[in-house]
Amino acid sequence: MCLKTTFGLFYSYNLRYSLVFSRPHNEVFAARLNNTRLLQPRRGGTMLINPSAQPDLPNIDAAKAAASAVNLDLDNIQGDIMIGMRKKNELFFFFGISNTTHFKAKLKSTILPLVTNTAQLLDVAQQPQTALNIAFTQTGLNALNVRDSLNDSLFSGGQLQDVNNLGDPGTKNWVPVFVGTNIHGVILLASDSERNMEITLASLKSQLGGCITEIYELQGAARPGNQEGHEHFGYLDGISNPAVEGFQSPHPGQAIVPTGEILVGENGDSVSRPPWAKGGSFLVFRQLKQLVPEFNKFLADNPIRRQGLTQQEGSDLLGARMIGRWKSGAPVFLAPWKDDPALGADPQRNNDFTYAAPGQISGNLTDQSRCPFSAHIRKTRPRGDLGLPEKNSHHIVRGGIPYGPEVTPLEAFTHTTKTERGLAFVSYQSNIANGFQFLQQKWADNNKFIHAGVGFDPIIGSAQGAHRVVTGLDPTGLSRSITLTTDFVVSRGGEYFFSPSLSAISDTLSA
Repeated sequence: MCLKTTFGLFYSYNLRYSLVFSRPHNEVFAARLNNTRLLQPRRGGTMLINPSAQPDLPNIDAAKAAASAVNLDLDNIQGDIMIGMRKKNELFFFFGISNTTHFKAKLKSTILPLVTNTAQLLDVAQQPQTALNIAFTQTGLNALNVRDSLNDSLFSGGQLQDVNNLGDPGTKNWVPVFVGTNIHGVILLASDSERNMEITLASLKSQLGGCITEIYELQGAARPGNQEGHEHFGYLDGISNPAVEGFQSPHPGQAIVPTGEILVGENGDSVSRPPWAKGGSFLVFRQLKQLVPEFNKFLADNPIRRQGLTQQEGSDLLGARMIGRWKSGAPVFLAPWKDDPALGADPQRNNDFTYAAPGQISGNLTDQSRCPFSAHIRKTRPRGDLGLPEKNSHHIVRGGIPYGPEVTPLEAFTHTTKTERGLAFVSYQSNIANGFQFLQQKWADNNKFIHAGVGFDPIIGSAQGAHRVVTGLDPTGLSRSITLTTDFVVSRGGEYFFSPSLSAISDTLSA
């Protein structure tokens, strides 16, 4: 086989995965795409999921109108960047470049016609059977002889050099392939069919031949049945993704962010970039293992005890206060004692809160009775705690997907994880230090944010392997501290990438 494989037997998970294809930027690319489409049957329905509680994506006409107002080219922006956590199946294929000249030729002739842009994903009639996006590490750009600095030091150094700032206990839990600089890029495949992705990946491998080294792949899928849109702990995810100017109109309570906070070179990005980088975005990938049986056991052993609550309701309340939302998506700030599924399912109401009472100009920084300051969604978006109107320039668009199987009866009975599962975390931002790293280091891992004594984020907060102390979780004793001796989310490592525009792929990366 001419396609080389590293890391012994190819390290993969038997999980479903989704790939995004982008529309070409000009007529030449359009012709190539039309040729490609001849090989694929027309799609009967969308490849994306659409949980009712998440803010709706804009239709293609609304998105085009919004983009036109800010001179944003949706045909030139890779599709995964702004759609959020919407994939039914996704596969991440990590590779190295072993023959630069051959790869550059294939990048232009074979990969680029398949890259799915934002406009295509919003228009079901234009969606391919499998969508594809591609992104490169700094070492990958070096391998392509692209030497322009993107002026993002974290991207340049790679995630391995950033490990101490992310709270990971070194790299002892990392997947070995992430401990190094051999990964040059990642191809993201998405579809509503696992088989579609398998066919596309097999075809790519065959056509790319000896110009790449196959390093690692991870497959993910939306969870089954009524858990679609929920992560493995069971909580509805993706509700708090921001609305990006020039792409969508906000729902009540949804943060509105300048285009340049997500896309390089656009309005709001104040960093000097090479012209070809405009319309791209930095992609942060993290493989986050979730210890679901252990998390459920912790909740069962530590229910909130209050008259009128059953033991199960007390356990559910503790979990909701750790997250900041009930499993339905209802925020505990608006439903402080019991879940309200109708509230959770309503995107006009489930994000419409500030942690401040009506008329207040900021949240009450002495009162966490309705929601702990340490709650995951409050740590990662403090809303009125920073003053109103909301003063926050640290936003990301999250586009990850669960990976791994459902919890088995044996795991539930023994309260022990036997098979890995978790979240293939993806975030997009124009500045990694201002986006992902800031949220993890300055807020989630900061036990003094918003004020001394708050403790760590009980979900993603990390203390380099040490025990984490959290306060405010028990509404019947808000000063009571709880020590978490287990990290229920374990970092398995990852990497920093740049997801370029289609024109950048054509005119610079494959030149």
